[in-house]
Amino acid sequence: MESSSGDGQSSLRSSGRQVNVRMKRCNNPPPGQTKRKATDTEEEEDQSEKKYRKCEKAGCSATYPVCFASASERCAKNGYTSRWYHLSCGEHFCNECFDHYYRSHKDGYETYASWKRVWTGNGKSEPSLKAFMADQQLPYWVQCTKPDCGKWRQLTKEIQLTASLAATYRCGMKFNNVKTEGPDQCSLPEDLRVAEVIDSWWHSMLILPPLFKDSPANPFLTAYYPDCVGMSPSGSTSNHSHAELRAEHCRAVPPQIPGLCPYFQPFYQPNECGKALCVRPDMMELDELYEFPEFSRDPTMYLALRNLILASWHRGCKEVLTPQNCAPHIIVRGLVRVRCVQEMDRVLLFMTRKGLINTGVLSVKQPLLPERYHNKNVIVIGAGASGLAAARQLQNFGMQVVMLEASERIGGRVWDDTSLGGVTVGRGAQIVNGCVNNPIALMSEQLSINMHKLGERCDLFQEGGSATDPAIDKRMDFHFNAILDVVSEWRKDKSQNQDTPLGEKIQEVYKTFLQESGVQFSQLEEKVLQFHLSNLEYACGSTLDQVSARSWDHNEFFAQFSGDHTLLTEGYSSVLNRLAEGLDIRIKSPVQAIDYSGDIVKVTSSNGTQWTAQKVLVTVPLTLLQKNIIKFNPPLPERKLKAIHSLGAGLIEKVALQFPFRFWDGKIQGADYFGHIPPSPDKRGMFGVFYDMDPQGKRSVLMSVITGEALPSIRDMEDKDVADQCMKVLRELFKEQEVPEPVNYFVTRWSRDMWSQMSYSFVKTGGSGEAYDVIAEDVQGKVFFAGEATNRHFPQTVTGAYLSGVREASKIAAL
Repeated sequence: MESSSGDGQSSLRSSGRQVNVRMKRCNNPPPGQTKRKATDTEEEEDQSEKKYRKCEKAGCSATYPVCFASASERCAKNGYTSRWYHLSCGEHFCNECFDHYYRSHKDGYETYASWKRVWTGNGKSEPSLKAFMADQQLPYWVQCTKPDCGKWRQLTKEIQLTASLAATYRCGMKFNNVKTEGPDQCSLPEDLRVAEVIDSWWHSMLILPPLFKDSPANPFLTAYYPDCVGMSPSGSTSNHSHAELRAEHCRAVPPQIPGLCPYFQPFYQPNECGKALCVRPDMMELDELYEFPEFSRDPTMYLALRNLILASWHRGCKEVLTPQNCAPHIIVRGLVRVRCVQEMDRVLLFMTRKGLINTGVLSVKQPLLPERYHNKNVIVIGAGASGLAAARQLQNFGMQVVMLEASERIGGRVWDDTSLGGVTVGRGAQIVNGCVNNPIALMSEQLSINMHKLGERCDLFQEGGSATDPAIDKRMDFHFNAILDVVSEWRKDKSQNQDTPLGEKIQEVYKTFLQESGVQFSQLEEKVLQFHLSNLEYACGSTLDQVSARSWDHNEFFAQFSGDHTLLTEGYSSVLNRLAEGLDIRIKSPVQAIDYSGDIVKVTSSNGTQWTAQKVLVTVPLTLLQKNIIKFNPPLPERKLKAIHSLGAGLIEKVALQFPFRFWDGKIQGADYFGHIPPSPDKRGMFGVFYDMDPQGKRSVLMSVITGEALPSIRDMEDKDVADQCMKVLRELFKEQEVPEPVNYFVTRWSRDMWSQMSYSFVKTGGSGEAYDVIAEDVQGKVFFAGEATNRHFPQTVTGAYLSGVREASKIAAL
């Protein structure tokens, strides 16, 4: 027996529960208890007559129960007992074995009492004798791993099941050097009780839910009562009591698990909330309840399986997680293990289809979903992050997928450039905002790609070269956020038609504040405020007169990705190129028309080539939908068109410069970026932030952004003139030193990119976040939509685009 790790803390609770149980038994003693001698004599007299007693549990199929415990010398075995205790149809123990453990004068009492102390010290559920029998006395069942057998066998009582034994077990396997004589052991029939386990009624007749021992989820969930998350309280091997661990984890700090990527935090800790792609280990999600309604009353078995699968995936995300990988880790006594292994197949398939596991850049040898899913063929239009994510998932599921990409490259608004001395600079996206549970972090882990954590320091420099006092920056940052808080308060009772442009609202709040407070900001403080407004335009991808004051940050109402912001030094293309491997991608194939009027969808390209499929997934940027580049027949529903036009197509441009040496190092002192205070409001957005693109500090490349009001001023400039403007700013910021001429540079022109014409979406004045959901709706179950502008929770990001592709792949598979 395992000794209790928390006896001291739980002795009060333990003894209290013990008294309750005893009082209950004393008020209603089991049959046979008060007439012990008479019963004994009757048993002896009736031995020859083979007197039997049925299980009294209504609906139990056991006419002649057999005691599995054999604990008492006077065990009824398969004979008569005054009362059978039912654990499942096929698993009972007799009244004599009950007494053996339950009565304080019997030999087994101390074993039960010792287990009870551990159970009450760690768990929350009743430490009943039935729970003890299920947790400690039931025999283990194990499945033969020979491919042509697969029969279930009951292990003898003294054999402890381990994951390694379960993974290698074969019928007739020798234990403790005991030889098995006789014919091929696999040819022996399987116990008839096993066949019953698959029926739904069997599960309904189970008295106690299964609680796993040594689950892979255990290290993730030390802050929970084990029996609330599908694990056995007796299986705790910690040096600390669970009470201590729970007190420690009230701060919602995720456990540090050796060898696990710190960005993998799939489970909420107690008292934790608002973390993207996180599940409650003690509760089923809505889509899980919808898929598995039979677990709604008691979700313990489902939670035990889901938590085990999720933990196993995060501990080994470079390989496909299969039933064969998971089943050996289901360590639970009794026939319920057979049921758990059967259910695990269903849970694993559901989680795979939803993209919760077996996702990312995995290349699979066998389809991940069964044959019934393989009869679909799908056309994916657009080979950006969302299209590639969906195509990878669908192909891994076993479907036929063709991708049509209009341009001559894949990646969409991910476009990495290595022309500046070999340094990877993203012309589009390159930063990962919040890495915890982010699928980009998962894929980076799968590919062993290093993500550079961006520091928080961002010194602000004025033209003329002087650094801004951090106290001033902090003060203006506070005032700026206070203005946004007032806007948030204002919008609480405002309907969509009461919306107003964010820029106007900010100005109004700012003026009111100055009038009412009498505060006067210095010239420098005003300029720092302009810097923060410039950052807001960068975040929205637009001038603030276009953006909705009511819904500009609509996605913040949902759990967002937390943790480090990182720079993908190898670029997003290192991930997307791997997603694209093995996919049938037809580049230079711009789609002109989609006809979904019949059973089969017809897709026509601009050169007249036609493709047909059962399902089509459209992942083109929002601008192309707004400009009706693709003609739909029949036309898209009015509701969807309205949503498409209620969002704005945001735009930012970048300039990157390569230098002969790192002239900024002395002044920046290892920071990843630095800010440029605009000299006047009309210069706002012109090179507001500079990023050091080589965190190793070996090569010399800076990248800056042009946003908001500054964009029109560079639209008609030559690239060289834009680079010259940027150099003027840099020479002002580093006036006290020599700033060399750039060796090379590039300027992005997303506004002119025929197949993008934008950077990322935003909600226009009068619009709402609901538009993202409406754009994401499929049409007639034939035409589907993905892309960052279809992801209400995570718009504007590669992560959001990727997840929208995974979402649509799941929808297509489920239909």
